Amino acid sequence: MTIKATKFTPEILLSAPRRSPAIPDPSGDKAIYTVSTYSFQNHTKTSQFRLLDISTGNSSLLYEDSSYSEPNWVDDKHILFFKNGDKGITHLMLGDVDVPSAVHEIRAVHGNLANLKAKRLSNDRVAVVCSAITTPSGTMYDRGSQKQPHSSAKVYSDLFPRHWDKWMSENRNSLWYGLLTRKGSLYHLEEPGLVNALRNTRLECPVPPFGGTEDFDISHAGLAFIARDPDISPAVYTKTDLYVIPLRTFTEHDPPPPQIVRTGNLRGYSSSPIFSRDGKKLAFARMKNNQYEADKPRLMLIPDIADLASVQEFYVTKDEVGGWDARPEWIKWNKDDTELYVAAEHHGRRKLWKLPSSPHKATESPESIFEQGSVTTAVLLGDNGHELLVSSNSLVDSSRFSRLDPSSKKIHTISSSSKNGKSFGLSEAQCDEFWFKGAEGYDVHALVVKPSKFDQSKTYPLAFLIHGGPQGAWNDSWSTRWNPAVFAEQGYVVVLPNPTGSTGYGQGHTDAIQCEWGGRPYFDLVKCFEHIEKEIGYIDTDRAVALGASYGGYMINWIQGNDLGRKFKALVCHDGVFSTLSQWSTEELFFPLHDFGGPLWEKRDMYEKWDPATRLNQWATPQLVIHNELDYRLPVSEGLAMFNVLQARGVPSRFLMFPDENHWVLKPENSLVWHKEVLGWINKYSGIDETEDIPMRGRN
Repeated sequence: MTIKATKFTPEILLSAPRRSPAIPDPSGDKAIYTVSTYSFQNHTKTSQFRLLDISTGNSSLLYEDSSYSEPNWVDDKHILFFKNGDKGITHLMLGDVDVPSAVHEIRAVHGNLANLKAKRLSNDRVAVVCSAITTPSGTMYDRGSQKQPHSSAKVYSDLFPRHWDKWMSENRNSLWYGLLTRKGSLYHLEEPGLVNALRNTRLECPVPPFGGTEDFDISHAGLAFIARDPDISPAVYTKTDLYVIPLRTFTEHDPPPPQIVRTGNLRGYSSSPIFSRDGKKLAFARMKNNQYEADKPRLMLIPDIADLASVQEFYVTKDEVGGWDARPEWIKWNKDDTELYVAAEHHGRRKLWKLPSSPHKATESPESIFEQGSVTTAVLLGDNGHELLVSSNSLVDSSRFSRLDPSSKKIHTISSSSKNGKSFGLSEAQCDEFWFKGAEGYDVHALVVKPSKFDQSKTYPLAFLIHGGPQGAWNDSWSTRWNPAVFAEQGYVVVLPNPTGSTGYGQGHTDAIQCEWGGRPYFDLVKCFEHIEKEIGYIDTDRAVALGASYGGYMINWIQGNDLGRKFKALVCHDGVFSTLSQWSTEELFFPLHDFGGPLWEKRDMYEKWDPATRLNQWATPQLVIHNELDYRLPVSEGLAMFNVLQARGVPSRFLMFPDENHWVLKPENSLVWHKEVLGWINKYSGIDETEDIPMRGRN
């Protein structure tokens, strides 16, 4: 009897519809979301706007146009969105959900607009804010009018010449605001049109490379946003500050200068600013350490937006890891501004939590109100509703929309893109978890994904996945880059450990990886493997493979040079670290400064202590190396060095490189090659591609 599953393949994963979070209309009756799909037959991508009926869960097609993006409600009937045009022109469009053919252009703008956000100020007035690449003079960058230079030279005299996958230029992100007014059935952009909110400043928002609409918010009081401190190097410091620009009409030709919000000794990342519904208060999060990207975000409140010095912190304790020991990711207000809803990881899930909106009343830890998989957004269902429209996903469900009553915690599933995973041949029965004693004697957590046709009486080879970060975690969530179900459907039991350094288990667990890269996390992984060997009979550790990316790739190389490396039949290292002595070739230098305790010239012994390149004489396990040319976080030379060493030592090895990808592989055709190479490699050495049947337990 063969149990090798073939239904949920990489082709299905990568071509399956990808739904955005759902955004409800002001009445709470409908919601809009986008869907993108890739066809490997036609090698084309399609994009749709779809309208969801909240009461029935049925959806209908509004538009199918790949040039349309970022829909926002302006009233119960109309949506605002972008249409990308030729030569760098962006069209601001108005659509009618009752008459989809009635599409109206509001304004054509010579610039690349993104991150659209709309806020109704009254029945006939809507404030709009978006971002655009902006020149040093404060004008919108017009790609279509730029002359190409005769030389490609780039010259720098400061730190941070490149970031993520781009070389830095003099142009920056800026926020642009305007006012729409309704005249009859249509909306018009009032003069002076879109205004640069950050003109005559050195501030940049959204913050590259991943900042978006979560970096700013709009209210009747004006605009709140986060930006890096322009007086310190973003290569060395993580500091971003919160600013407020008071705007009365959103037609101001000369915006008031941004006002900074000061938070005392909290000087790290700021994030997730959001005005209360009455516009009088502002909540956000702030880290303390200005050289640590994974420090604990603290919930903050400005109770009176007219007094920016009135900042208050939730759960203040003398103990740095006291209070509510979680990591708030984003914040929402309830209907009457008396409660906050906060997303935060907890034990392998991204849950939604509820707490009073006043720090003085928040004396008890927040209450968890949504625990299914991982929540991505939660939005009030209508202007006058108390329920939430929650968008979430899980290891077996790529997208789910639910109604949530925050008081009773009652959940009603409106729509699920994969019908709880069944359309992929997946089910929640495949998911499991276990705890084991880690290196320091306390319990460590791991998630498990089994094949869809799992048989308890049989044994399955182990796929041991190691997450990146290193301050990150495997969660009960969907991914199109590292999807455990794809590996499980090849015939593996996939184990996803969250060792020292992982988030969602208390800040102490996260922080303990500092100056311990190859120490506590490695021994946690050893303990995890030993637990599997001794306690889980249906996993065949004699046919185990291990895979990791980024820090997980570092750990693959560390394992390769240590005893655990001999336990695996094959290894896969994606964009990993060959030598910690090369960490100063990265762009965000605050990362090695924190994780290795200082600069290379002062802490060289620490860098060398955890350097995989000091153990090259032990490298012996077959290894696939993957690295990308546009990965400026870990340059491609790291991958080439790994491959060269493996080849020179006569270790079976293979090198996969994408010249047009960064730290991730995002293009569908490239991702399909990635999956085929990875699965082909591990299946060869685990024996899956050589056997038709998975052996019964105890069978040789």
